Amino acid sequence: MKISRFVKMASLAGSILFSSLSFASAVNIAQNDVAIHGYDPVAYFTQHKAVEGAAKYTATYEGAIYRFSSAKNRDMFKANAAKYAPQFGGYCAMGVALNKKLDVDPDAFYIEDDKLYLNLNKAVQKKWLEDVPANLKTAYRVWDGIETLSVADANAEE
Repeated sequence: MKISRFVKMASLAGSILFSSLSFASAVNIAQNDVAIHGYDPVAYFTQHKAVEGAAKYTATYEGAIYRFSSAKNRDMFKANAAKYAPQFGGYCAMGVALNKKLDVDPDAFYIEDDKLYLNLNKAVQKKWLEDVPANLKTAYRVWDGIETLSVADANAEE
């Protein structure tokens, strides 16, 4: 009887863990569920540069923890998280256009139409900037198909 109950509990715990991992794949998070490698998403808009956030100023959005360089930035984010959160769950925008979920370099960013886009690195960002309108059109179309996929599934070779 105790073994049966243990198996049921272990199965339930496993399914909860699996479902939370599936959900988390829509947002690019690192250790401890921190997004953008701990950089302040509001600073991209207000200071026009990548600024590291502090663990004492945080807010949660779509299952990810965002860090901020000040209480003011945190409060701005809380008031309108959808405006400041990076597009494509914080995955590389060019990667999404190529049907991949790739990590980002917080210094490789671009703001277009008041939306934040991040890229894998400066070289990839250079490619992204060659044709932003076409890359955006492709990335938004592709994102609908890969948003809920795990990183491994999205990046698997066909």
